[in-house]
Amino acid sequence: MPSEPVENYLKAIFSLGAESGTGQASVGRLAAIVGVTSGTATSMVRRLAREGLATYRRYGGVRLTPRGRRAAADVIRRHRVLEAFLVSVVGMDWAEVHEEAERLEHAVSARLIDRLDQMLGRPRADPHGDPIPDAQGVVLPAGGMPLGAFRAGDQVRLIRIADQRADVLRFLAGAGLVPGASITVRSTQPGADAMAVRAGRRSTVSLSMAAASRIIVEPLQLRARPGPTPRQSARR
Repeated sequence: MPSEPVENYLKAIFSLGAESGTGQASVGRLAAIVGVTSGTATSMVRRLAREGLATYRRYGGVRLTPRGRRAAADVIRRHRVLEAFLVSVVGMDWAEVHEEAERLEHAVSARLIDRLDQMLGRPRADPHGDPIPDAQGVVLPAGGMPLGAFRAGDQVRLIRIADQRADVLRFLAGAGLVPGASITVRSTQPGADAMAVRAGRRSTVSLSMAAASRIIVEPLQLRARPGPTPRQSARR
């Protein structure tokens, strides 16, 4: 099993690569997420390359090898199964479990995680909606679009929260903005860089566009978009 620092880097590279859509992470972004200097991150990246867990090109970023992806998926699986267990069985708040899972993920065996996963009924996602890799390291695509991409009148279903900050999660839970919730976009205010939404029959809440970008949804019903006028069509 890789050391705890190595696992943290693998997990961060995996997440950044998925976020970029290229599978590649910049050393600068990696250093920021892990909380070290760029020089320290570069040293670790070179170590990962020597150990066959990643490939690295100076000024070209870092990418996990198949072996590195498998190791990263194993860490992510442990983390997300633990989060599901802490919420479903232990009864912890979803805003608290990220840090607890961070502490535990390096200490538990794959065998124990598989037993917990079985006990939970093999959930497909953790409490925040992130997909749980299976025991073979297969990670389903997260999918979805940022809530901020929609407009007034659109109806969507929340599938994932891409923000682990406890205060944000508590606010979202209080507003009913949790995975599975149906949401109606009430209005958008581009000048204020904000939008107003309502989950089910809850009260309407205002979100900054930065916050909305971390709420991942799938469309249920879109407001009809105006089509081109005959003159506009003729111009094409």
